[in-house]
Amino acid sequence: MKVQLLDLATQYRKIKKEVLKEVKTVCDSQHYVLGRNVSALEAEIAAYCGARFAIGVASGTDAILLALMAAGVGIGDKVATTPFTFFATAGSISRLGATPVFVDIDPKTFNIDPNALERALSRTKGIKAVIPVHLYGQCADMGAINALGRKYRVKIIEDAAQSIGAEYKGKKAGSIGDLGCFSFYPTKNLGCFGDGGMVTTNNEKLAKSVKMLRVHGSNVRYYHDEIGANSRLDEIQAAILRIKLRYLESWTMGRIKNAGRYDGIFKKAGLDGFVDIPFIEEGNRSVYNQYVIRARKRDALRAHLASVGVGSEIYYPLPLHMQKCYKGLGLKKGSFPVSEKAAAEVLALPIYPELTAAEQKFVVSSIAEFYNK
Repeated sequence: MKVQLLDLATQYRKIKKEVLKEVKTVCDSQHYVLGRNVSALEAEIAAYCGARFAIGVASGTDAILLALMAAGVGIGDKVATTPFTFFATAGSISRLGATPVFVDIDPKTFNIDPNALERALSRTKGIKAVIPVHLYGQCADMGAINALGRKYRVKIIEDAAQSIGAEYKGKKAGSIGDLGCFSFYPTKNLGCFGDGGMVTTNNEKLAKSVKMLRVHGSNVRYYHDEIGANSRLDEIQAAILRIKLRYLESWTMGRIKNAGRYDGIFKKAGLDGFVDIPFIEEGNRSVYNQYVIRARKRDALRAHLASVGVGSEIYYPLPLHMQKCYKGLGLKKGSFPVSEKAAAEVLALPIYPELTAAEQKFVVSSIAEFYNK
């Protein structure tokens, strides 16, 4: 048996006719930029996330970049965020001439630690915003983070790239902070056929700012109030996403079901001491963009899984403060020990909705085989 990390082909076969029909409609219309599908998707995503506004942009990275710009972040400012996430989070901060202020994570959820965040906010001058990342499909502790945002008067920008549909105490990701940022990269739970992103907010002023910034800072064609970017969600991608959005909740429930099954299989396998299964905070709904375990001898285990045909991935093998491009920050190994330990132990297993019980049993039995040999 072979088990892929992600099987998008099976998903596509089920919606192929719908997708091709809508793509043909867009092509026949010859309207490819900011058309009816983009507007409709923005309204649908806003409604789904429980936000007042949603603005389609070219990628998840641009979503973060434009959200930061709308929040007034620029040269010389500082933005607090986690070092244990995809590079785009910190990279977008740096692209604006601002400096990332890294904050260590909670060892159970892998999300930014509010206690460590408060220490950073109280000790570091010039922090203008905080970007909590809802990693692997679970929301960060937004109650505590929003309280810190109010206390220190900083904007809270949710990086919800991996967490569309995730909930924190009944509120969906992207509707809890000042701004929310989503990615529609193909491997996401709601993925398009290329790059795409969305910014959500309940603040009308911020929404208007993002909408202007995505078209070169222009409200009226050829008249530019600010220096923005060319970052518009493509009409074809929006049409595809509108179809997939109809299935998102059922796909999410499939991931949640598979996660629960994994939990049960792992417990029966007697792998305590070798593997830690995901921890979901009470009051959270994780959408399991990834099912991530902590594994002893992680790299050797991954090599073993590859040898028996089981796909896996490491999200993320090197924390951002240890990346070569951030050498100038003067940070080093040991600066953020919780993130560094996670980077050495995490391993993502297949969790897509179409995964079968037999495939999951094979994944876990393969892991047990490694530790029992």
